[in-house]
Amino acid sequence: MPRKIDTVDGRAAVSAVQESDAPSRTELATAVRYLLQLLEERAPGRSVEVRVPPFGAVQVIQGPTHTRGTPPNVVETDPRTWVALATGETTWGEQTAAGRITASGTRADISALLPVRW
Repeated sequence: MPRKIDTVDGRAAVSAVQESDAPSRTELATAVRYLLQLLEERAPGRSVEVRVPPFGAVQVIQGPTHTRGTPPNVVETDPRTWVALATGETTWGEQTAAGRITASGTRADISALLPVRW
């Protein structure tokens, strides 16, 4: 199990990413993982996989559990878009329309869970 990111470290990384046009890879990775961690805490479950390559993925939302192969409900986006979505800087609708989110499956719309409280 990945180590849990401390709140202070996570918030500092999120702030650093928000304040910089070119955050360090470490800051971006920590911010992404921290915000994924918060999403996982908010909506525990295993029916939707949220992927933010190359930094992380979590399974969330109660419902049918997936254990092998490609999950039927998948959300994928890039790190900067994930940080913006998770912090409320942008919306699911805006980023879906812009083609920055790939969402497949009947349960893949996680807009009701965003932004996460950080």
